[in-house]
Amino acid sequence: MPDAKDLRTALAAHVEFYGELGITGISRDPVWRTRPAAASAPQFVQPEVPEEMSPKTPRTEPPSSQSLPPSLSTGDVLAQIRTDVGPDCTRCKLCKQGRTQVVFGVGNPNAQLMFVGEAPGQDEDIQGEPFVGRAGQLLSKIIEAIGLSRSDVYIANVIKCRPPNNRNPEPDEVATCEPFLFRQIDAIKPKVIVALGTFAAQCLLKTTDPISRMRGRTFNYRGAQLIPTFHPAFLLRSPDRKRDVWEDMKKVRALLQGEDD
Repeated sequence: MPDAKDLRTALAAHVEFYGELGITGISRDPVWRTRPAAASAPQFVQPEVPEEMSPKTPRTEPPSSQSLPPSLSTGDVLAQIRTDVGPDCTRCKLCKQGRTQVVFGVGNPNAQLMFVGEAPGQDEDIQGEPFVGRAGQLLSKIIEAIGLSRSDVYIANVIKCRPPNNRNPEPDEVATCEPFLFRQIDAIKPKVIVALGTFAAQCLLKTTDPISRMRGRTFNYRGAQLIPTFHPAFLLRSPDRKRDVWEDMKKVRALLQGEDD
């Protein structure tokens, strides 16, 4: 059991992080001490086209989950999708470019909040779980800042294998892998999706707009409200933008509580 000194050190680090986000106090409103209820049973949702989406850009449709028995739980559906992806997928060239393993996704299958990143990095490729490196540790703190934990949310990436040298995924790799992400979204049916970083937001919304133009706005997406924000890795390089992410996460919290419905 940690001693009092360890607890004080941990508390000081936590308070310092909140200060970097621009939080200057706490709220006594009881709504901030409650967590959203579990999401309802998953159903297939037809994609909603964002207002800003270019009509010239075709959307890739995912394989339907409607053929699965309706009695399956969301966890069972996700397990089936994982099986369909396979432990050693060879559908695109990334299988021959140094990836260690497929990084499927992790979290609560009934989550109301889902985070979508770009692709696994080196730490994720080794451990087989998204967002476990330094950026992942920062993401965990961001999640905790709105009163949730990693076990309350679901975390995935646009593609499930690490590109060499952490380069951006290429169009053919995205086209091959994103249908599995769509199936994850349709199975979980989150209330809110947070797109982390330029690449994830551009892929999901089929746009070339920079993240600086997209963040601060809310988009309808596959039955959820999608909020683009900066990637945690960017925040490690530019900590002055943490306040922007905090503003985005306050909007996420409001949506989860039904305040912006």
